Order: sequence, then C-alpha cells, then structure tokens
Amino acid sequence: MDRIAIDREYVAARIPPRRADSHKGMNGRAAIVGGSRIYHGAPFHAAMAALRTGLDIVYLAVPAVIATPVRAMSPDLIVIPLPDSKLTRGNANRLTSWLPEVDCIGVGPGLGPQNPDELAHALTRLSTRCKAIVADADALRTAIVGAVENVPLTVTPHYGEFERLFLAKVEGDLETRIGLVAEKARESKMTVLLKGCVDIVSDGERVGLNETHTPAMTTGGTGDVLTGVVTGLSAKGMAPFEAACCAAYVNGAAGVEAAKRVGLHMTASDLVEQIPIVMREFDRIV
Repeated sequence: MDRIAIDREYVAARIPPRRADSHKGMNGRAAIVGGSRIYHGAPFHAAMAALRTGLDIVYLAVPAVIATPVRAMSPDLIVIPLPDSKLTRGNANRLTSWLPEVDCIGVGPGLGPQNPDELAHALTRLSTRCKAIVADADALRTAIVGAVENVPLTVTPHYGEFERLFLAKVEGDLETRIGLVAEKARESKMTVLLKGCVDIVSDGERVGLNETHTPAMTTGGTGDVLTGVVTGLSAKGMAPFEAACCAAYVNGAAGVEAAKRVGLHMTASDLVEQIPIVMREFDRIV
C-alpha cells in the first residue's frame, strides 16, 4: 500500500490553480449542514473554514431557532433556516428542494444526537444535490455506511467517533492504527481521515500521514474547522483522498501559525483566521 508523508510539497502540487478569467461559481460552491439548539459555533466555524479555502459561495443550513444569531455572526455566508431542530426526514427533504446544486456538502458539526435512520436518509437525499459529501461529529453513525452511493463520502472522525462509526476500537501503535484505518476505508468504500497526533488518511489503497500540528489545537471547534477545510477543498474539485490529505496539513499548519500569535490560548476562530494565510503560499493563477 502506498504511504505518503503529507508535507508542504505534497500540498503545493495538488491545490488547484485559479483561472485568470474566473467568475463567481467557477471556484467552488459548498454547503454546511449542522447546528442545534445548543451548538451554534460548530457549523459556523466549519462554514467559515470552507469559505476561507477560497470558495466562491458557502451555504449554511442550521435550525431556524439559531439561524438569526448565526446569520448575524458574518455577512459572508448564506444562511438557510431549517424548520426542525434535528436533521429529520422532513428537514432533509425541504433542504434538498431549497438548496441549489453545490460541489460538496459537509454534514455534522453541532448536530447533536440524531436518529440513525433519519440521518442515513438525509445523507442519501443530500447526495443528490452535490458531487461529494463530508461527514463529521454527530453524523458519524454506523447507519451512514453505504447510505451514499452516487457520490464519494469522506469521514473525519476522532478516535471515539471512529469506534462509534465502525464498531472497532482504535488502539495500539501507529502501524496498528494505520492498518485499521486502511481496512475500514477499504471495506466501507469511504475516505477516512482519523484525527490524532498523527492524522491518518486512507481510501483503502493509499495512506497519508500528517504530522503538522500543535498541542494548542486541543480547544473545542478545531475539528469543525477541519471539516470545513475538507469540504472546501473537495468543493474546489479535488479528489477525496487528496482533499483530505491537504486539509489535514492546512488545518495543522494554520494551528501552528495561530499558536505563534496567541500561544496556548487559541480558539477555533483564531484557527479559521490563519487558513488564508497558510493557503496564500499555494495561490496560483493560470
């Protein structure tokens, strides 16, 4: 199995350039679906991170109960209020009728506990409105395995979410974890990004390892930012494995840069602010 060390050179060779004659829509459209009565920051951070990867448009679908305050947090997002507080079958059906076609949809940040069958139905429905899906947080349930067949699905779990999703405990040394991630990616036909001190990315055929991190990134919300970066790079047309690998590096490098500025006092908002600074060195116009 091919093993890749994810570094600056790897990312520089894969971030797509921007055409000199670009117009709105050519550089990616994405949507983030998440949030709940309790969690409003998670979907916002994911959406802003996606936008900061250089996308043209990002939609943010959240429960109506938090839509107004979320909308007030930034004028740069298009906020879609959902009638129900959970990602119910009705919410999913309404959203697919309201949402224009986008390049990638990220699902999960801040959702809170969901009915597994309703969640699987939602992913199936949303997959008809995009070219790729990224699932994280409370969207990571066993029921979603096999629920999306017409577009690629990328999942971005931490250890606990991986165990919940695949019913397999993450333990042992790095080599053991690499083998487990590759096995589950191959069996599920998904791209898996297991977050950790060393991020492990696999599509079942290749493995990418990212060691660009800082211990300042333990603060809540940094995983939601990563979800947004994976969604953003996927929306820019990158293949799932490459998007996940590059997102792991960009997220980690943004954390390193944020830590230089604020030390061990980082917030997810600090991390989002550094994404364009990190990605600027990969900018190319053709």
